[in-house]
Amino acid sequence: MILRYDRLAVELPKPKNPSPNDAAAIQELLGGKYGEMSTLMNYTFQSFNFRGRDRLRPFYDLTCSIAAEEYSHIEAVSYAINLLLTGQTVRGKDPVPAPLADAKDARNSYHFLSSAQAALPVDSMGNPWTGQNVHASGNLKLDLLHNFFLECGARANKMRVYEMVSDPCARAMVGYLLVRGGLHVVAYAKALEHLTGVEVTKLVPVPDLSNDKFPEAKKLQDQQKLHLKLYTFSPDDYKQAGIIWNGTHPEDGQPLEVIQGGFEGVPYPVLEEEPQLNSPGADDYDPEMYKDIAKKLGIKL
Repeated sequence: MILRYDRLAVELPKPKNPSPNDAAAIQELLGGKYGEMSTLMNYTFQSFNFRGRDRLRPFYDLTCSIAAEEYSHIEAVSYAINLLLTGQTVRGKDPVPAPLADAKDARNSYHFLSSAQAALPVDSMGNPWTGQNVHASGNLKLDLLHNFFLECGARANKMRVYEMVSDPCARAMVGYLLVRGGLHVVAYAKALEHLTGVEVTKLVPVPDLSNDKFPEAKKLQDQQKLHLKLYTFSPDDYKQAGIIWNGTHPEDGQPLEVIQGGFEGVPYPVLEEEPQLNSPGADDYDPEMYKDIAKKLGIKL
């Protein structure tokens, strides 16, 4: 089961102006071959299908912990896309000619034709995410090798997207993913070392460019040490992940840490309604009525 928190993992600055083409580029980090949907579903199915977990518990616990975190990555990428799309079209409930006219030059028209100016489970070209991106072989060594490769490929894509976008919201989100994805690269490298004795951590970082070259990533590493902290995303379970995630970081030599539970997180950014898209479409909704009902039920709002 997944324990969910009503908070976002990373703070995203509100864009000063909409940027639909930045949003289109970021879609690759959501629904692309190396995107967060792929990492989530790879590790999730590997954990569901894990056989011999009693004997191999540390590897199972590590995979489960990382799988749970990937859910929060999908959420962060989606919110960045939504923020970058906000305000691209003419607002207002009064009929106007061609209210979506400002969207005709957006590179990914699906954001306006197939959704309410929001994130989609597609890549940067609008191709739907597919379960063919999931690898769960049942062989632990093969799955860990695949996961290491997947995270390295994801890291390369994040760097390329960073080079495409300029909005601070987009770059803050990519910087966060570089730090946490980099941790996952090291985690799977260390897992392979425990399993085989091969010093895989000598390969990192892949690609070679350090996170220190990205200001948003460097800030998270320097101030919050987010490249060192593996979260279990469970109040009591998956403790044996610490058998693998221990020692020092191969890049800077700082001590690694396992934290039982999840991120504290930050409040979600408010996504404004887009009435010209008929979203959310409940004009007669009276929040005061539901506040009164909640009060009678003893629910604190």
